[in-house]
Amino acid sequence: MTQFANFHDLLKARLLHLRQPIQIIRRSTWDEATRPPEGHSRQDEASRAWNLHVAIYYKAGGVPWRLLRNPTDLTTCYIGVAFYRSADGSALNTSVAHVFNERGDGVIVRGGPARISRTDRQPHLARADAQALLLHALDAYRREHHTAPARIVLHKTSAFTDDEAGGFQDAADERFIDTLEMSWITSSEGAAAFRPGDAPPLRGTLFTLGERQLSLYTTGSIEFYRTYPGMYIPRPIGIRPVRPIRNPRELASEALALTKMNWNQTRLDGRLPVTLRTANQVKSVLRFCPADQAVATRYAHYM
Repeated sequence: MTQFANFHDLLKARLLHLRQPIQIIRRSTWDEATRPPEGHSRQDEASRAWNLHVAIYYKAGGVPWRLLRNPTDLTTCYIGVAFYRSADGSALNTSVAHVFNERGDGVIVRGGPARISRTDRQPHLARADAQALLLHALDAYRREHHTAPARIVLHKTSAFTDDEAGGFQDAADERFIDTLEMSWITSSEGAAAFRPGDAPPLRGTLFTLGERQLSLYTTGSIEFYRTYPGMYIPRPIGIRPVRPIRNPRELASEALALTKMNWNQTRLDGRLPVTLRTANQVKSVLRFCPADQAVATRYAHYM
């Protein structure tokens, strides 16, 4: 069955080979006399202006903000792995977004086929495909930075199988990268936290349910604003490290920082780390690209 596509996805897919960023703007964004499409609301003028100009600034080659980096930190490549079906629904593929904290830029790489496991009904990669996927991502990193990272942080939208973890580790070993940290990031969590009064938990609230089961509120009340800037009850995301190397606070702090690396808007409380947010966003475009089209291009070309 052919999947629904909107104009944005089709246009991005058709122009991707040009490797030039474009900005699509609804008339209702700048014309107050035009009503927004059904189901869409219009932000205040200040928010629209900030979001639009930040996006254009980034696509013009600027860097609006970056991750804080301690000089003693290892050079890190952040990678997100998500899955999508082709436009006709016949194939399950892999999309990858990775973000480089050295320059605050992102590159998209399309991976190979995946399969749904009968055990957990989640998409997974064979060991060889996981290895090839990470090698492809590291090749793109080297082309961008002319060097290899000292550390890899890999986020995935489904649990890691032994084959996937082994394949990713094989790729890291092949490129002599000593530090590989893999985490399954869940989009929702069964547990919830409460605080006295009526306000939701503070953004950044972390609680541990076990050595490999962390819950983090990436949205919630913001102390600086003295309010919760959202419409619905915030829910935490789950962090499931495969082989914990750092303590839970460091894992959560890094994931929280990555939720702010969204240059398509100016809000500081994104729900998912940009690794997975980007991978989930670009898969809507990738599914309309020809299967034989090589994809390894900057994130700005997708936005």
